[in-house]
Amino acid sequence: EKGKTTEASARFYISSADLSVNEFANAAREHWAIEVKLHWKLDTAMHEDASRVRRENSAENYATVRHTALNLLNADKTFKASIKRKQKKANRNTDYIERVLTGQGAS
Repeated sequence: EKGKTTEASARFYISSADLSVNEFANAAREHWAIEVKLHWKLDTAMHEDASRVRRENSAENYATVRHTALNLLNADKTFKASIKRKQKKANRNTDYIERVLTGQGAS
């Protein structure tokens, strides 16, 4: 039947926020929407899921570098393009990568 649930599941959250059930549900959805969007960008532009780096702290170090690169490329407003296109331009144009790394293209 339409709208009938066959399996129940529950999620548990801990918070000190004084919110109604609906407010809390909206806050949780907004949080996860941001997380999913960031993960999607990291995976599509930086191929994070394909990374096989595992030794000692290297996985965490690479994640930090990827996040920093994504933030710098997002901040650049001189070249309106996708993150992938900005990466390619930075790879091929030393003036552009210098602008991105020094934050000169951020608005």
